[in-house]
Amino acid sequence: MDSESFDAIIVGAGQAGPAIAARCSREGLKTAIIERHHFGGTCVNVGCIPTKTLVASARAVRLAQRGAEFGFDVDVDGLRVDMARVIARKDGIVMKSREGVESWLRGLKGTEVIAGHARFVAPATLAIGGRRLTAPRIFLNVGGRASRPKLPGVDDVPTLDNISIMELQAVPEHLVVVGGSYIGLEFAHLMRRLGAEVTVVERSARLLPREDQDVSDGVRAILEAEGVRFELGAECLSLARAGKDIRVGAACGAGQGITGSHALLAVGRQPNTDDLGLDVAGIRMDERGYIVVDDQCRTNVDGIWAVGDCNGRGAFTHTAWNDHEIVVANLFDNDPRRISDRIPCYALFIDPALGRIGMTDSEARASGRRVLHAKMPMQRVGRAREAGETQGFMKVLVDADSQRLLGAAILGLNGDEVIHGLLDVMAADQPYTAISRTMHIHPTVSELVPTLLQQLEPMA
Repeated sequence: MDSESFDAIIVGAGQAGPAIAARCSREGLKTAIIERHHFGGTCVNVGCIPTKTLVASARAVRLAQRGAEFGFDVDVDGLRVDMARVIARKDGIVMKSREGVESWLRGLKGTEVIAGHARFVAPATLAIGGRRLTAPRIFLNVGGRASRPKLPGVDDVPTLDNISIMELQAVPEHLVVVGGSYIGLEFAHLMRRLGAEVTVVERSARLLPREDQDVSDGVRAILEAEGVRFELGAECLSLARAGKDIRVGAACGAGQGITGSHALLAVGRQPNTDDLGLDVAGIRMDERGYIVVDDQCRTNVDGIWAVGDCNGRGAFTHTAWNDHEIVVANLFDNDPRRISDRIPCYALFIDPALGRIGMTDSEARASGRRVLHAKMPMQRVGRAREAGETQGFMKVLVDADSQRLLGAAILGLNGDEVIHGLLDVMAADQPYTAISRTMHIHPTVSELVPTLLQQLEPMA
């Protein structure tokens, strides 16, 4: 079979792939982009867009339930969540985004969009259907999926993952979430607000173990205040049928465990690299299946790059997008951007959200720097009091010698947005005084960031 030659081939139409295809098109390259499922990848179809749509519905329900606080009456018994309509709204928003990505790609000059599964059959050659494609530049943007833990009984009971839970047509009576990290907590909170009883079962002694203790405790307090229950330190997890329900065992030895109507497995992600024929191409993977890349997303094979979740260098839509920026900057702009240049940043989308950048307290202490620290409860923020959203706090870390920001956490009203003011100053490599001496708009959450920075003192 003769191979068809392209200048560039992109496998996967997630966050990074389409953007790389667009740049290749601008450069006049004959380009193929291959997608075996839905255009837009995880973010558009089963990640950011659908989950945040559900978070918005859950927030609307919660605000309606709190009507008395804001001066109006709500007949709580008359407030009924129609899960089918909630899911239909989510599906409509997802479909518009997915169709937008596909339409954009099909309109790119010199670009062929191919539906199907691609697999390497030679170092620079991919088979798809009855075709063979070859190119001197190949970009892998194949994403990841939920891991399925090897727990006793896991194959004997029906379980949910991050995809199937967003297809439910009725609110679970009692959702048991196995995994107390970011994805699990987000679903725990929104499902609780939609009316489910929720219990989170987590192996660690606390939630979010990579976060500082006060952040973990603050997140737990927000969720517990709305009725989410926790079973922490669950060292011997198991699943079993209990009539029509599911029993999640948490303790070693005999015990009843937690019985629920549904069980969500939220214990991590794995890359979609097991069916690409990477061994044929000689592409190196680590022990978890992630494609090993250098600081500019290049694999060990010349002319092949791996971007997004599959390279293990970031698990977010924004890191995938930044991977694309790094790749095209190096290829086309003579701009040597690197993965190591970026500042860690992410959010936990419970409500109110957690925005996190840079170092944690423990990381700052371990760095050997002289560290300044400040912390402020959200009760101090007028805008939070006015909104009735005073949970959480904001805190910041500064290098005492360079006056550069080292990290911050904002758990509270608009924390996922407010954090960017600090992030931008970090990226610009400016001293913290660039914010502490800036006049901010009143009344906002952000206006308290300068006040926070004016309260810096040596970390204990």
